[in-house]
Amino acid sequence: MNLLLIGVLLALVAIAYQIGLRKSRNIAGKESNSATLHSRPGYYGALVALWCGIPAFLILIVWNIVEPNILKHLVLNHVPASIVNATDPAGIQVMVERIKAIASGFGVSDQAAAYEIAAAAELKKFQSVGAFAKIAVVVCSALLGLLWARKKIAQQYRARNHVERIINISLALCSGVAILTTVGIVMSMFSEALRFFHFVSPLEFFLGTQWNPGFSTSGSAEGSYGLLPLLWGTLMVSIIALLVAVPVGLMIAIYLAEYASPRLRAWAKPAIEILAGIPTIVYGVFALMFIGPVFKAAGDLVGININATSALTAGFVMGIMIIPFVSSLSDDIITQVPRSLRDGSLGLGATKSETIRRVVMPAALPGVIGAFLLAASRAIGETMIVVLAAGNSPLLHINPLEAVSTVTVTIVNQLTGDTDFASPQALVAFALGLTLFVITLGLNIVALYIVRKYREQYE
Repeated sequence: MNLLLIGVLLALVAIAYQIGLRKSRNIAGKESNSATLHSRPGYYGALVALWCGIPAFLILIVWNIVEPNILKHLVLNHVPASIVNATDPAGIQVMVERIKAIASGFGVSDQAAAYEIAAAAELKKFQSVGAFAKIAVVVCSALLGLLWARKKIAQQYRARNHVERIINISLALCSGVAILTTVGIVMSMFSEALRFFHFVSPLEFFLGTQWNPGFSTSGSAEGSYGLLPLLWGTLMVSIIALLVAVPVGLMIAIYLAEYASPRLRAWAKPAIEILAGIPTIVYGVFALMFIGPVFKAAGDLVGININATSALTAGFVMGIMIIPFVSSLSDDIITQVPRSLRDGSLGLGATKSETIRRVVMPAALPGVIGAFLLAASRAIGETMIVVLAAGNSPLLHINPLEAVSTVTVTIVNQLTGDTDFASPQALVAFALGLTLFVITLGLNIVALYIVRKYREQYE
C-alpha cells in the first residue's frame, strides 16, 4: 500500500511540475520570453512540484509512525482487561503480533482464542478504513498543495527564492541527519563503555598488558582486560600495510601523473582502482589460502619460522588493498601542483626527475602526507582481512612473523555468539570500538587539516 501511494505521489509531483511550467510559460507569452518573469519557468514548475510533494510526503511519514501505536491500542481495547493486566510487556507484544497475523489472513500455528479472533476482526475493519483514509488524506493534501502553488504563480512572484530556500533547508537537514547519526553512534558507544568501566578500571584497561577475558554467569569482570596487546597488534598490522602501500602507491601516482601518456593513464588508473572495489572478505580468503602458505613456504626455505596466519600476512594483503587509495589520492594531489612550477624548473635546466624530486614532490608533500594518514585510518579500521589472516593471539610481542590479535578482531569475537550484552565480556567491545573511533578520528582530523592547508596554498 505504501509503495503504491508513493508511486501515485511521484506521478502527481511530475504532473505538478508540468502544470507550473506550462502556466509560467503562458504568462511569459507565446515566445516563452522568460525575461518578463522574475524567475525562469523551471523554478515555477519546481515550486508547484515541491508544494505538491513535500506536505503529502510529510503526512505519509507521520501517519506511518503513528499508525502502529494506534493499531496496538485498538487491539488491546478489544482484548479482555484481565488478560492484558496478567500479561507482561513482552507477552503483550507477542499477543498483538498474533492478532495482526490473524487479521492479515496468515493465521497462527495453534488454535486462536475467541477474543483474538474478535480483536482481529475489528483490526481488519480499522485497517481497511485506515488505508482508504490514508490515501484520501495524502492525495488531497498533494492536490491542495498543487492548486495553491499554481495560484501563486505570477509575473513577479519570486519562485527562485522560494525554491532555493527549500533546497537549502533540505541540504541542511541532510547534513544534520549525518551529524546526528555520528553523534548517536558515539554516544551509544560512550554510554556502553561507561558501563564497562564500572566493572573494569580505565587504568587497567588502557595500561594492561594481558588480554584474557573470563566469561562468567555472575556478571562480574573475571580475567584480564588489557588493551595494549590488541592496540599493538593493530598498529603492527597497519604499519606493515603502510610499508607496502605507501611506496608502491606513491610510485604509481608519480608515474601516472608525470610519465604516463594520456592513453595509458586513461586505462591504467581505473584498472588499479578496481582493487578498491574488491570486497575485503575476498582479500581475507586470498591471504588465508594463498599468501599465508606462500610466506610459510618461503620462510621454510631460508630457515625462518613464519606462521601462515601472522601480522606479516595480514599487513601485506591489507597493503595491497589500500594501494589504490594511496595512489589515487596522491595522483590527484600531484596533478594539482601548478604547471608553472614545473615549467620554471625545466626552464632553469633541471631534468624531469630533478623537477619531480625538488619541485613537484615538495609542493605536493602536505597533501601526500594527508593521503598517507587517511590510508592509515583505513588500515586501522579494517576487519575481515585481520579476522582471517592475522590469527587470534592477543599477546604483546614484536615479532611480525607470529599471530597477533587486533582491536577489530576482538570486537568481532566479543560480540559473536550467545552473549549477554549487560556483561563486561560484551561491554568491552564498546570500549574497544570507542578507542578505535578516537584513533581514526584523530588521524582523519590531522589528514584533513594538512590537505586543507595544501589546498589553500595552491588554489
